[in-house]
Amino acid sequence: MDKLLLQFLAVADTGSLSAAATALRITQPTLTFNMRRLEEMVGAPLFQRSSRGMRLTRYGETLYENARVMNRLYDNAITAIAGQKRGTERGLAIGTGYSWWTLFLRDFIIEYQNEFPAAPVQASLGNQLRLMDQLLSGDISLFLAHEIDGLSPNIGTDFVPLTRVYNAFFVREGHPLLGAPRTRAEIDAYPFVISSLAESRHERFFDPARRRTRVETIFDRAHYAFRSNSLAACVDYALSTDAALQHTHVMRENFAQRGLFEVEQSQEPRYAITGIYVLRERRGEDRIEDLIARITRACYAVLPPLD
Repeated sequence: MDKLLLQFLAVADTGSLSAAATALRITQPTLTFNMRRLEEMVGAPLFQRSSRGMRLTRYGETLYENARVMNRLYDNAITAIAGQKRGTERGLAIGTGYSWWTLFLRDFIIEYQNEFPAAPVQASLGNQLRLMDQLLSGDISLFLAHEIDGLSPNIGTDFVPLTRVYNAFFVREGHPLLGAPRTRAEIDAYPFVISSLAESRHERFFDPARRRTRVETIFDRAHYAFRSNSLAACVDYALSTDAALQHTHVMRENFAQRGLFEVEQSQEPRYAITGIYVLRERRGEDRIEDLIARITRACYAVLPPLD
């Protein structure tokens, strides 16, 4: 990878010249000079500079996504060669939400390593936007999550749909919401617990034409009392308060064992599609297609397929 492009990626990821300079171990004046030099080479402004930091322009976004692809291709090639030398071609690097790890991915990985004992496995657990960041960075090969509404088509990913789920609400034993069907207004009267964190650096994943609406919905308007990327912390909070934990309905049995119970909704809940995100450029690779097929079979052993 070209040095200027690597420095450009660092500035875009951190949103700050000083933070990027520290991470790259170069001086800030050098980095500032190089970014202006890169803008001259490209022939367009790449950043909007303000007191709040550095934000990508539309030209910068185009360069960013393509530079990420180039960086991934290089890193993937180096990783593949190193794996071939070590004889670990069957290693896995995948991401997942908490529900899918609990329901079937944990057992899938154990079975996979029984088949390939020398295969190292990296499993990243987190929310869909953080996993998307890891996918685009080349840290994972694919991840399981809800389909992301409003995702920019320039991201360069494919989505393989698996099943449908809905957001349920879970509360402690004896909670006033239990015992009868409840309207959304009744549920909304209580504070929410959400097992994800919104990070402003992920705004770039959304279609610029819809960005304002989507960003406000995801990052600014979430009604919650407590939010964490630790599901255990969210469960603890819900068990100790009157807050309702908002999470995928397929976790109802697991949560019931922990002392949280699903609130019956009087209205039909809104379903979302869950599936596998993978880089479009890697579709057709034997390893990736085999992995998708294996995960699909593991999913359908516990969850219904799409109609």
